[in-house]
Amino acid sequence: MVKTRPDGLKRQRLVARVSAEDKDLITRAAALSGQSVGSFVLVQARKAALDAIEERERIVLNAEQSRRFAEAVLALPAQPTAAMAEALKRYGRDVRSDLD
Repeated sequence: MVKTRPDGLKRQRLVARVSAEDKDLITRAAALSGQSVGSFVLVQARKAALDAIEERERIVLNAEQSRRFAEAVLALPAQPTAAMAEALKRYGRDVRSDLD
């Protein structure tokens, strides 16, 4: 979640050049919502930013994908290969830590 400054001070500037048509549209929408253009743009931009972040950070699975994921997570682990067993033996023989 994006956090705002605790003191609420706005210290950064955001500037955008827009077409006359876009400015008229934004001005009308701001007036209809009872906000200044600046407040309207900030509220809408923040909402769009949070939506974009959430959309890209959340993984949504359908029922089949959820079932397959759960099966994979809950499945018994595969038996180690001979190479993996040998690597584990070498690790135990050769690696020492402060916890040993």
